[in-house]
Amino acid sequence: MANSYTQFDYNKDQVSSIDRVFASAWSGLADNNDLGTAHFSSSTQYTTSVATSSGAFYMEIYSTDPQTDANAEVQYSIAYGSKTGLGGLDFNDNVGASGFSSTKAIYSQYRNLVFGGDETQNFSFNGYTPDDIYVINVNRARYKNALRLGNLALQISGSTRLLHLTDDSVTTSGSANAIRAGVGREFNLVSGSNGVRLGSNTTYVTDSGSYGYVYPDAGFIILNADALDATAADNGIVLATTLTADNEAKNPVKLQNALKLGGSFILDSQEDIASKYYWCRVMNQDFNYTTNDSFTGTDGTLSFDSMIDNPQVYITTVGLYNNNQDLLAVAKLSQPLPKNFTKEALIKVKLDY
Repeated sequence: MANSYTQFDYNKDQVSSIDRVFASAWSGLADNNDLGTAHFSSSTQYTTSVATSSGAFYMEIYSTDPQTDANAEVQYSIAYGSKTGLGGLDFNDNVGASGFSSTKAIYSQYRNLVFGGDETQNFSFNGYTPDDIYVINVNRARYKNALRLGNLALQISGSTRLLHLTDDSVTTSGSANAIRAGVGREFNLVSGSNGVRLGSNTTYVTDSGSYGYVYPDAGFIILNADALDATAADNGIVLATTLTADNEAKNPVKLQNALKLGGSFILDSQEDIASKYYWCRVMNQDFNYTTNDSFTGTDGTLSFDSMIDNPQVYITTVGLYNNNQDLLAVAKLSQPLPKNFTKEALIKVKLDY
């Protein structure tokens, strides 16, 4: 077989690109990206009677009931964090252990994530610094590379008020409110829709600060508990967070119920697919013979005399090799490509990774 290998010209025969793909962040839905009222928890996972159980730290939320659907998948989790450790059982009852609970650990965990380990920082919402936060943490498999900005539509409802919340990425002309070392871009969570803030200023709750922040690159949302606990007249939903020391408060259930009652949670994932293109140039003198046993006889002569001056072969597969001639990738053509001394071909091979 002549010219078994052809070296790529790295300046002409290859190029890299990144394609951005958007899709629903939720699985198990028929045909849309709205989770609606499908916010199910698992009684097996969400047990809070033991201070160190996973349920004491977070509640996993499914799109179908995990009690009846063996294939139910986690969509996101809800966590409640308290700077002072309220709303959770203390890890032990020894003297000096008061306030050391799962809720304090959650607050510290997300503070460290957002502020890069600076424990002197606390979450401040439009100048207001509450002691308590809620976290909606989207499952890693759901949001891929990032949450899609300008598409987030989160409805949270209390008994007398329905909040329509979104990121403010469109309002801020695509510029992040801040860049946090640990989690990347930070946007405000505001009253509005499709990335557009309602009104001319950041909407917030009277005397309680703004609703929260969105971290699209890390896949989570921080909510201001005090803003949600405020009255409807002050733009809150009266979430009624339980603020008691050494208490099995189950605050995540309150937010789960508010999300169910809100009836809409629209979220898309963003996936960046890296591709590399290789142009395989087959010149007229190249690849006109084959190692197929039927092509030649045992003595090495062509099996058919008609091919002595004009061999006819078909290209069906392209192999990509390294410099040691180790096969790294194989590309299949959709149909055989005729090849002889009168024909040349340019085959584009695309690798996604």
